[in-house]
Amino acid sequence: MTAVQPSAILPQAQSWHGQAHLTYQRQGAKTIPLVETQAPLKVQQPFYPEGSQACHTVLLHTAGGMVGNDLLSINISLEADAEALITTAAAAKIYSDHPQQLPAKILGHAQVGPGACLEWFPQETIVFEGAHYHPQWRIDLAPGATWVGWDILRLGRTARGERFVRGEVRSHLGVFQNQQPLWIDPQQILGSEALWSSPQALDECPVLATLAWLGRQPEVAWVNEARACGTDLIQRGTWGVTRLQQGLLCRYRGHSTTEARRWLEAVWHQIRPHYLGRSAVSPRVWQR
Repeated sequence: MTAVQPSAILPQAQSWHGQAHLTYQRQGAKTIPLVETQAPLKVQQPFYPEGSQACHTVLLHTAGGMVGNDLLSINISLEADAEALITTAAAAKIYSDHPQQLPAKILGHAQVGPGACLEWFPQETIVFEGAHYHPQWRIDLAPGATWVGWDILRLGRTARGERFVRGEVRSHLGVFQNQQPLWIDPQQILGSEALWSSPQALDECPVLATLAWLGRQPEVAWVNEARACGTDLIQRGTWGVTRLQQGLLCRYRGHSTTEARRWLEAVWHQIRPHYLGRSAVSPRVWQR
């Protein structure tokens, strides 16, 4: 593992600029990762729980959380026919201790080559009340490439009685193929009493979750399978499944990260054989 040179993008001594550059190559029947990182980001040794063709990677954030003006730059590249599943070692925490209310930022870019498959499954992000969090991602798919990803967001530490009535989450995700947009998902959540209480907004639900699969047109039966999982597993939250022109979209709003995670993981297990031809194997870091 090689560390890149420190960046001068953020001159403030109190701010972190973590970087991870992950490249995956297919060598014979095996996907091999090439890794460069800069603290506080690190990567564990690769795992191959489902055989050599798919590399499981665990990304670690050693600082324990992000504060205002922190920046994480994540660049992922999959060469032709490579297969990678990337997750994180623990929940991400976004703190609210910056006096100027500057945002913590993530700038991510993934390039997925012909016939390659990238699965991006970070563990949940907890945004403390009053924190400002701006993640931005762009995914570029080559012909025949597939991207599957999820995002599980908890607004406030509800176990401590927090309600997200201060702070902001401003995210942007764009998935493109041949420079043409497949799915663009901008979101902005400005913490306020009205947003927190409104049935048309958060409805006092602190957990929002999304799963998206892009790269090919799903069959109607696959959409119905995802809906059946929601009917079986979701007790309190509201949810929906949408068939996109070149993919599948699942949304959740509720009170439990466990419930959201259980549903999204079940959907992934349902659709995995359709786009990769074999059953899903959950990363061992998810076992609790």
